[in-house]
Amino acid sequence: MLPAGASLSDWLAWLETLHPDEIELGLDRVHAVLDRLKLARPVHVLLVGGTNGKGSSVAMAGALLQAVGFRVGCYTSPHVIAYNERIRVDGATATDEAIIEAFRAIESARDGIPLTYFEYGTLAALAVFAAADLDVWILEVGMGGRLDATNAIDPTGVLITNVALDHCEWLGEDVETIAAEKAGIMRPGVPVVFGDPAVPATIVRHAEAIGARLLLHGRDFTTDEVPQPGLTGEFQKGNAAAVIELLGAAGLEEAAKPEIVASVLPTIRLMGRCQRVAEAGVEWLLDVAHNPDAAAVLADILSADDATGKTVAVIGALADKDVEGIAAALDGRVDLWIAVTAASHRAIAAGELSRRIANATGRPCLVADSLDDALRNARDAASPGDRILVTGSFYLVGPVLDALGLYSRPQP
Repeated sequence: MLPAGASLSDWLAWLETLHPDEIELGLDRVHAVLDRLKLARPVHVLLVGGTNGKGSSVAMAGALLQAVGFRVGCYTSPHVIAYNERIRVDGATATDEAIIEAFRAIESARDGIPLTYFEYGTLAALAVFAAADLDVWILEVGMGGRLDATNAIDPTGVLITNVALDHCEWLGEDVETIAAEKAGIMRPGVPVVFGDPAVPATIVRHAEAIGARLLLHGRDFTTDEVPQPGLTGEFQKGNAAAVIELLGAAGLEEAAKPEIVASVLPTIRLMGRCQRVAEAGVEWLLDVAHNPDAAAVLADILSADDATGKTVAVIGALADKDVEGIAAALDGRVDLWIAVTAASHRAIAAGELSRRIANATGRPCLVADSLDDALRNARDAASPGDRILVTGSFYLVGPVLDALGLYSRPQP
């Protein structure tokens, strides 16, 4: 255990040394530490899984519940800039002190059990929530579902936003195989909402096999009468409709009343999700799309815009991402590509990223030596009326927001 007085950054650096692998799927270690922590749990626990739209869905569910007086804890990942963003109590980010206290409790309980960075952080979020004595926990599933650390907590309601290709080296090479992993967060007798009209057969079969109550878009709910959330994209209405259905099915229907929905949803904002800012006549559009399906949605948004100038794209990506699929989805919407190494040890080096984008699109892709170099090149290439797109990873969008002066550390 770190000495008293160690900072949150000290703790986070130390956590990265505790396990030889960044990812080790399995629940035994998390269950063992949870049993020792003996955390009090709330009446309601909502698990939000899927491939895309999880963060938006958690934000909407949390805001709706808070609007009618529920005390809510929201756990999401990754963060944009500050680790504290992952753990929110009633909309406020957890303090360094609260997170460190949770880390110290976990360290006392684990007694040598190896935990990954994500597992440790998940347990810390649960400890912070338990200490705050909340009514509802909303937990965003990390990768997959069946063996994700969040799945150690039994939910009272489940949302699976959609299933698309991502993390294929861990979850499988096709949608049905990945869906089997996502389906692992279902429980017998517990309502599970599937948010996408395209439902993998595996989802339906698993729900029937275990006796989960499956609620489907187009059969059990629609986007009719759902207001546009304050998030860009028609698809966000689908996310909102699924959240509303989840709240009603999970016994939290007070937060799903039409008048509450109408007043709350338009106020929802999230950093790095189709976030726009103007600078010297140039529009910046920052979006964390990091798989082909998310990039295809982003391409539709770009096409629907009235922008008359060219689009310059600054892109960074992690090594496990389908760069070719992302580039292909955006091809035709981008006039100039600039590759940069994202701020992660798992990032694809800018030179390699450039080569792969050029091969996928048949267009040249500039190589930036640093983030400053990438932003300078983008600004030099853009004139008033043009657009600069920043995409591909949280680990690029976050640092760009910071560099543009658009990020201020959330205050607890």
